[in-house]
Amino acid sequence: MKRSLVGKTPEELSRIAVQAGLPPFAGKQIARWLYVNRVSEIAQMTNLSKAGREALEKEWEPGWVHPIAKSKSADGTVKYLFPVGGDSSNAVEAVMIPDGERKTLCVSSQAGCKMGCRFCMTGRQGFHGNLDAAAILSQFFKIEEADELTNCVFMGMGEPLDNWEQVKRVLEILTAPWGLGWSPKRITLSTIGVLPRLKEFLDSSRCHLAVSLHNIFPQERAEMMPAQKAWSISEIIRLIKQYDFSGQRRVSFEYTVFEGWNDDFAHADALAQALRGLECRVNLIRFHRIPDFPYESCPPAKMEAFRARLESHGVTATIRASRGEDIDAACGLLAGKHRSESQL
Repeated sequence: MKRSLVGKTPEELSRIAVQAGLPPFAGKQIARWLYVNRVSEIAQMTNLSKAGREALEKEWEPGWVHPIAKSKSADGTVKYLFPVGGDSSNAVEAVMIPDGERKTLCVSSQAGCKMGCRFCMTGRQGFHGNLDAAAILSQFFKIEEADELTNCVFMGMGEPLDNWEQVKRVLEILTAPWGLGWSPKRITLSTIGVLPRLKEFLDSSRCHLAVSLHNIFPQERAEMMPAQKAWSISEIIRLIKQYDFSGQRRVSFEYTVFEGWNDDFAHADALAQALRGLECRVNLIRFHRIPDFPYESCPPAKMEAFRARLESHGVTATIRASRGEDIDAACGLLAGKHRSESQL
């Protein structure tokens, strides 16, 4: 089986080029063909010698993964299905969310997830493997709206920091001038709080951070989110407070509001107290019903009261609009399922 060039840096591509009898500077040329021209075949890299291209083709290919299906929501949200490892029965999803001039990609980093959050369909399906950098980058480069994307969030299937080595490589390619050339301000990584990889992310990247919080009380959080037992929310917040978020870099906390579980003023007050002194935002999220789960979404009026209570303590809070629920593309609903609406 041939190996993928996509996901490699110019330095790595340079070493590969030399092994194929090409000069070292061919690494930069290959990077441009991959990330700027987005070619699908080595034969298209016409400024490389024919002999060099033929030598490369013996072991390497660009390695893009192409979507096999898509679904479009009534609100304009588009969900793409990508096979994993060439196996169409094992798939991940990426979601393109339009909002005026913005087009945000919600990207997946794993097939399934190890974290086991009870309210998440991805977590319920278990873990089926990490995506490599080529599979993650393909979600950016191989959807129909690739040239129109303005932002991305690592909030799709999987825990990004549980696949940190590949995600770190993707962040470099997305932000490098030889890659996609995006500002880190256009990228948000969402995590349940995997320590110490969270510290490495905060030290090595200027991308925004979103923390999947959902309940500030440790015992209650552990009931829904088993990862709390390994990485407590208090330790996560303590680490985050060591970093400066007063400038262009932002941190937010994701809080799905369940009726009768985490929606009263005691939870709001405790959350505000825990976040005191940290410049941040709390995003309140409506729960999207899933089978065999005991809780319902919090009523809108009560969610608004929760938001107002947080703001009375000086915490900036917003209620996130739900997008793509009719195609199972909203928060917590991604499960890599095949749909028949539009096969690609």
